[in-house]
Amino acid sequence: MAISAALPRPGVHPWPMDKIPDPEVPERPTRRRFSGAYKLAILHELDQAAEPGAKGAIMRREGLYSSSIAEWRRERAAGDAQTLSRARGPRAADPLVAENKRLRTKVDHLQVRLSRAEKVIAVQGNVSALLRELSLESAEPKPQR
Repeated sequence: MAISAALPRPGVHPWPMDKIPDPEVPERPTRRRFSGAYKLAILHELDQAAEPGAKGAIMRREGLYSSSIAEWRRERAAGDAQTLSRARGPRAADPLVAENKRLRTKVDHLQVRLSRAEKVIAVQGNVSALLRELSLESAEPKPQR
């Protein structure tokens, strides 16, 4: 069976592999990235497929896995249009969470300093009372022997 260049077919959306790829193998493979519009178009096409085996044929034609389709459907169900076109990887940290963490750390640090200051004040009070007591004792006349 010979591999031929993809022929345009009515109702079929072309994808990047319709061109003959460069046979040179890259040093490091690149991950395919799909736009939000592409994901929505594929999901719409899959939703419209009614005959048996049509969904599998679409997925084979596009080189997609069912796990990707399931994830795209989950993102579409979430209702956020930006979710489908969001890049992979960890989500951007919420600035309020970072500020909350920073402030909690600062509060903990200040509580430690406050407890130290309270201990120092208590010690100073004890020293002051002791010195007052000693000064009163030294001021009293001593009994003669």
